[in-house]
Amino acid sequence: MITKNWSAALEHGEYAEDRDLVVKDGIEAVGETGKGVYVNLVTPNEFGNPDTYLTDILLGHFGEEIREIKYIDECGCGGHVLRVYK
Repeated sequence: MITKNWSAALEHGEYAEDRDLVVKDGIEAVGETGKGVYVNLVTPNEFGNPDTYLTDILLGHFGEEIREIKYIDECGCGGHVLRVYK
């Protein structure tokens, strides 16, 4: 269990070609995140704002475990950052 704020890099390589992999590993990253901290899910530019395809899936999977999900912005790497608070 990760007990500090952290980032999961899901934006390069095979992630840029496989949205299902981004979703799968995004779920895994949130699952590894401890209560009271957040994970930044850095997702590929190719799929656009992750709020449109990832937020509902995460909420459906984790329910009340998630306190908040917030789209931060595009990052310098060209990807997008979705912050998930537990």
